This record gives sequence, C-alpha cells and structure tokens, in this order.
Amino acid sequence: MDFNLSVSAFTQEKNFKPLAQDTVYDVIIIGGGPAGLTAAVYCMRKGAVTGLIVKELGGQVAETSGIENYPGYKFINGVELADKFREQVLQFSIGFEEGAAVKSITDGQIKQILLDDGREFSARAIIITTGKSSKKLNVPGEFEFAGKGVAYCATCDAPFFTGKKVAVIGGGNSGIEAAIDLARLAEKVSVVQFLPDLTGDTVLIDRLRNFGNVDYYFEHEVVSIKGDEKVRSIEIRGLKSGDSASLAVDGVFVEIGLIPNSGFAKGLLDMNQSGEIIIDHSCRTNVAGIFAAGDITTVPYKQIIIAAGEGAKAALSACDYILKY
Repeated sequence: MDFNLSVSAFTQEKNFKPLAQDTVYDVIIIGGGPAGLTAAVYCMRKGAVTGLIVKELGGQVAETSGIENYPGYKFINGVELADKFREQVLQFSIGFEEGAAVKSITDGQIKQILLDDGREFSARAIIITTGKSSKKLNVPGEFEFAGKGVAYCATCDAPFFTGKKVAVIGGGNSGIEAAIDLARLAEKVSVVQFLPDLTGDTVLIDRLRNFGNVDYYFEHEVVSIKGDEKVRSIEIRGLKSGDSASLAVDGVFVEIGLIPNSGFAKGLLDMNQSGEIIIDHSCRTNVAGIFAAGDITTVPYKQIIIAAGEGAKAALSACDYILKY
C-alpha cells in the first residue's frame, strides 16, 4: 500500500480527529511525549496515514519546571516546550485518541492495538513511545493520601504548598529538582534520602545547598504517611540505627525514580531486566514492524533531545518498513 503523498502537510491547525476502528493506519504511535510527537511529525511529513494514542499530551516534559539544554532555547519550561511539540503536530491531519490506556498489542501483517475499554485499532506498523512513570513508595498512607498531600510532580503541585512544610523523598536529579522548586515556596523542605548523600548532578546539588530552609535525612527510609483529611506527618527510620522519627509535613513529594510503561508489550517484545524495550540502532524491536523510541527503550541517557531524535529515527524506520512490506 503506497503512502498518500498528496497529504495536505500544512493544513489548518486543530486537525486532530478521532481514531477510527474501521481504518487500517500505516502507523499508530503509542505515547505523546517528545519521542511520540516527533515521530508523528515525521510520519505525517512522509505522507503516512498516522494515528496517535496518548494518555496525556506532553508526557514527562509537561512536568518539568525548567529546561536549559534543549537547542534553540536558553531556557524554557516543560509546559511551553510540550506546547511547541503539540503545535507542530497540529499542522497535520491525524487520528487521535487521548486519555486512553493500551492493554495489549498483537503482531501480524496488520497489527492490533487493544485499549482497556475494549476498543481495537489496526496498523501496519506500531511505534511505542510510552516513556516511564513515577515509582511508588508502597508504604501505608501513600495511596490513601494521593492528591491530599502526596504528590509525584513538584512542577504541578509545588504552588499549593507555599509557606508550608514538605518532604521530598529521593536524592537523585528528580528529587533535587523538586526540592529546589519547593524551597523557593515552602517554609521548610525535608529531603529524605536512602543513600549516604545526594546523587544528582553537581550543578543541581550546589544550587540546592544555597537554600537555607532545606534539611537532609540521609540513610533514612519512609515507614508511613499519616494524616486525617490530608497529610500531617511522615514517619522515617534510620537504616543504621533503626530509630524512628516523625516529621510534621503538609506535603510529600515522591521522587525515587521511574519505571517503564511497557507492561502491555510484555511477552511479545524483548526487554531488559528493568522493563525497557530492547531496540537496535534503527529503533527496531525483535518483532518486525514494531518500533520503539525514547525513555521506554534501552537507549542510554534519558534526555528530551535524545527522545525527540529517537522518535524521528523510529518514524523513518517505520516508513521504510511500510514501503518494503
């Protein structure tokens, strides 16, 4: 099946239209972060009939407060950059499904994508760009108080804690960035770190150390989160001493890392022990016609610019596949 090379590549904006169950798309992209949206642009510029399935446009980028290493911008916040990606995709006519979760994918000459609501969509090629999600503490009170003081996005929720006491769990880059965002607004920030020291980039550590309202609890773990209608305190325990302590806080920001959103492809695609999809230099998986790009893959260095580049590569590889098969 040839591409429709006469597509109106630069049609009016707001060309998103519902994904159609009676259409066999050339390519369906799963995921709406930098990798997925870049892949969409490249597929549509190639004239491919393209579908896009996302939980939320922008992905993790929209949760990033400040970006200083994306070419063309000395500084841009995550929401603004996500909007730039979105605007570029909006130039094209694309089948679009937002707020949807993929349950499974099935291989074949025509591949099937099953959503958790029972709907099914068809494509000749699939590009997976579903990224990663925040790890959970899995301690008493975490899920009970989610949205009631427990948060996983400082960019989204920090303003709600202006003048209050908060805890940040984790001392890597994401934890340090969250602590910096919160230290600008909160009365006090308590950083609880499992390891003996902070493990993020030196430039971020130095920036955080400049704040006088940040306390550090190294080699400690969170035992529980307590409250009534909202969070009131957390209980922490020293890993060496075994001693417990209670910290009065109004909010808890969990920043202990990310896990790949690859569960729907398990049993079909090869993955490493962390659940990242194994790809080659052309973003090909072990299944012909299924490609992957961005943080969901084994490509090192999880950066926005790398995800975008990998998305472009995956799109070009998918278009080559369709032309040949």
